[in-house]
Amino acid sequence: MAKYSIGLDYGTNSVRAVLVDIADGAEIAANVFNYPHGTMGILLDDRNPDLARQHPQDYLDGAVSVIQGVLKEATEKIAGFQPCQIVGIGVDTTGSTPLPVDGNGVPLAFNPKFADNLGAMVYLWKDHTGHVEAAEITALAEKIRPEYLAKCGGTYSSEWFWSKILKCLRNNPEVFDAAYTWVEHSDWLPAVICGHDNPATIKRDVCAAGHKAMFNAAWGGYPDAEFLAALDPKLLKVRQTLPNKAYHVGEKAGELTAVWAAKTGLPAGTPVSIGAFDAHLGAVASGIEPGVLVKIIGTSSCDMMVESLDKKLPDVPGLCGIVPESILPDNFGLEAGQSAVGDIFNWFVNIIQPANMGHFELTEAATKAKPGMSGLLALDWNNGNRTVLVDPRLTGLMLGMTLQTTPAEMYRALVESTAFGARVIMERFEEYGMKVDRIVNCGGISAKNTMVMQIYADIMGRPLAISSSAQTCALGAAICGAVVAGEYATFADATKKMTSLQEYIFEPIPENQVIYNRLYIMYRRIHDAFGVKGSSDDLSDVMKELLKIRDEVRVD
Repeated sequence: MAKYSIGLDYGTNSVRAVLVDIADGAEIAANVFNYPHGTMGILLDDRNPDLARQHPQDYLDGAVSVIQGVLKEATEKIAGFQPCQIVGIGVDTTGSTPLPVDGNGVPLAFNPKFADNLGAMVYLWKDHTGHVEAAEITALAEKIRPEYLAKCGGTYSSEWFWSKILKCLRNNPEVFDAAYTWVEHSDWLPAVICGHDNPATIKRDVCAAGHKAMFNAAWGGYPDAEFLAALDPKLLKVRQTLPNKAYHVGEKAGELTAVWAAKTGLPAGTPVSIGAFDAHLGAVASGIEPGVLVKIIGTSSCDMMVESLDKKLPDVPGLCGIVPESILPDNFGLEAGQSAVGDIFNWFVNIIQPANMGHFELTEAATKAKPGMSGLLALDWNNGNRTVLVDPRLTGLMLGMTLQTTPAEMYRALVESTAFGARVIMERFEEYGMKVDRIVNCGGISAKNTMVMQIYADIMGRPLAISSSAQTCALGAAICGAVVAGEYATFADATKKMTSLQEYIFEPIPENQVIYNRLYIMYRRIHDAFGVKGSSDDLSDVMKELLKIRDEVRVD
């Protein structure tokens, strides 16, 4: 009989399950559950635009719903299909997305005392309320633990584990005091369905621990007691609950319990892999290997590379960490990214609502334009800058607007801004010795919008391939399920069989590159002028240069 695996992909607004044939990665069934709490699954606070939380009940209800959904679809599609043909489960989530739990591993959000307390909810990856705390963590590490910063790009982020916990300690002390420990979503969900959600038995994944929580085997795991006590002695309570070992996705989190088997319809005892972040498993399903930059483009973006553990790597400023085995076993995982990409396009369409035009109409009009024709130049910092500046307090900007500027021109400029930001990241990798031979893109935007991909190819100056799977992160999770089930000996074996790329390659257009290279010089100038402390560039010529390029392009 054919064998299958399931990938659970927990995104920002929904959870998706895919059921794939492990022989070739073919998607047999897919199902989506939109989180019902809050606004599109996100709990917000009008008084604090930096706040973004979620309710853990959505994660549990979502798992039951989507697993039942793919089993139902598979039964309808495949004669004689049986759930016992499913050999493994993998899980990916957003991150850093930690939640406070009690001594039994139960989220405080389930406690009636905290049912309406946003401080007791899950702290979503894009919650930036801890920006002051992040700056404090950075300053202390610079002073007494520079090695901590060296492995996470030189700056600690408000998107990460410790800044969120420290923020809770200060703003919601009743929640902090009630919490026994804090658990990443990528660790909590696998632990729950395997019955290992007691804090003493939860296996922590090295992906989350290494990239977001300053975990490194070189200093014994998580940050030491002296460092945390210098931030606040109360943090020692959390440190005492954290193990000194973390696991990669080639290892098992456990096996599906009888309780969860009854809820979902899967066989009890089905192996479940260690969890990881969505982008990291998207990279796995895109066939990541040394020399390949994988870009996962969605609401935000993540840029992933790997290098063999045998290679000595330099510390790279601005990266979200260089972590052994965070993406693939036996390889360093390198992560970078942008805090908003699709979110910027959605903001323009849904909040600004330009002339009642949607993505399709704006793209159709913007595709007709030539690079530089609008005279516009934007910064992609509407949700802060993740890489290379690591500063959530930076904001968006658009230069060159006149009374003739159209919505389509602005839309295209926003797309171009995200591509310029992606080029900054690529050049940072290469500056420190990680040569980018080719780029593979995945994520919804990659598959749906050819204009965006052509602009990225032109600006980055590299051919862009697209993953064949429209659900790359979920496929990566399913690959993990197949590996931990023992169906493949290595990830290389699994990805060779279960992944592929689309035939069409987006090649850079030389005449577009000429214009974009000129615009990129100005992008870097305003990037550094607004984002790099001490920059003293005179920008008085930028607007005039944009008009000059605009006029040249229009004449041509």
